[in-house]
Amino acid sequence: MDEEYDVIVLGTGLKECILSGLLSVNGLKVLHMDRNDYYGGASTSLNLNQLWKRFRENDKPPESLGASKEYNVDMVPKFIIANGNLVRVLIHTGVTKYLNFKAVDGSYVYNKNKIHKVPANDVEALKSPLMGLFEKRRARKFFIYVQDYEDSDPKSHEGLDLTKVTAREIISKYGLEDDTIDFIGHALALYHDDSYLDQPAFDFVKRIKLYAESLARFQGGSPYIYPLYGLGELPQAFARLSAVYGGTYMLNKPDCKVEFDESGKAIGVTSEGETARCKKVVCDPSYLSDKVKKVGRVARAICIMSHPIPNTHDSHSVQLILPQKQLGRKSDMYLFCCSYAHNVAAKGKYIASVSTEAETDNPEAELKPGVDLLGPLDEIFYDSYDRYVPTNTAHHEEDNCFISTVTIFLPPIILFLTIYTIYAFSPKTIPIHHLQSYDATSHFETTVDDVIEMYSKIIGKNLDLSVDLSDASAAADD
Repeated sequence: MDEEYDVIVLGTGLKECILSGLLSVNGLKVLHMDRNDYYGGASTSLNLNQLWKRFRENDKPPESLGASKEYNVDMVPKFIIANGNLVRVLIHTGVTKYLNFKAVDGSYVYNKNKIHKVPANDVEALKSPLMGLFEKRRARKFFIYVQDYEDSDPKSHEGLDLTKVTAREIISKYGLEDDTIDFIGHALALYHDDSYLDQPAFDFVKRIKLYAESLARFQGGSPYIYPLYGLGELPQAFARLSAVYGGTYMLNKPDCKVEFDESGKAIGVTSEGETARCKKVVCDPSYLSDKVKKVGRVARAICIMSHPIPNTHDSHSVQLILPQKQLGRKSDMYLFCCSYAHNVAAKGKYIASVSTEAETDNPEAELKPGVDLLGPLDEIFYDSYDRYVPTNTAHHEEDNCFISTVTIFLPPIILFLTIYTIYAFSPKTIPIHHLQSYDATSHFETTVDDVIEMYSKIIGKNLDLSVDLSDASAAADD
């Protein structure tokens, strides 16, 4: 351990492992450490015994739930949007060869006390019970405009400069009603509140376009994919990538302490009496708690069921968004459901998660609208987490510290600058200047945005995802 590295990464959460992989691929000498004896950090997946130990201490899970090893319960449950940035990173690095994915069955929205399939194009808009006849026609025209919009083709802009006109002005042009605006803004564009309405419409249109183009890959269903055996597979896959390119891993290293020189710059990490020197440190907030601040709290329920979520067409995997207005809240609520079909539960069992930004001191009461939609439950676990943002974001060059804070809920801010056709996924099994915490949204776009920004700050240049490194990765693996 008494060596010098370009970067030392502390914690094996998904963000840390993606960064470790990318930095190693870029030729940096990386040491990756974790005080835990397992990969994943806050984004790990737990078997049944581990789940009971975490939430019920000495109790044991009932035999009726099946074998413990059949479960992989995500602590940060999320789906992956098919045309999104995480897919681009997976393809860019060749990590797909370590993982298998499956399409998510459905994407739904809660409106007027009912669950509805999310319409994402003109054809689905005409069929959706979310809207009346005349509203369907108006929505169809709006979706056609979004689908036809191309940055490079002024003829598709209909005389509108989306960098200047607001989302509210675009919506007003098509005369859409409040309920339609609600599901478009929250279930398609994935905003967590309505502040987007008064922002330039470029991001709004690109978000919807990404959703629709991702959805088109499956010709219905949802725009999402999900790894077999749960999200705990992702950190391990990126850790393997880092190791292939020379990264060094040390788990179960207690009392990892970041060392600073007299000027306040991080110069290494000490554990068990040994110090590894480095130029930069990447870590989750638990390693540098004095450099983060609390900005909110998350309420979450994890549920085990013997049936799919009612009114979702018996889907084995589902995203369901409850917009804030439908609940009389300040922020949205997110339901995630997966099942034995993705090898995360015993045969016939389903895992559901309900999460939202905590607005009171009574998380069970706050989560009740979402939990009530799940139907009968075999088991339920309530949990809450603080979420953080770094306080040193403007001073990385002063302390050499980059903190990938752990979040369970944050606004689903998605990077939509360019829409890429990444990969020809099959509809069945698919082979394949600040950081914030993981969020409770149902996709990983915010996570990858954070990683890409952090990578750029560490390396000093942007990450070029147009380069396919999979061949080089395969050669290194051999």
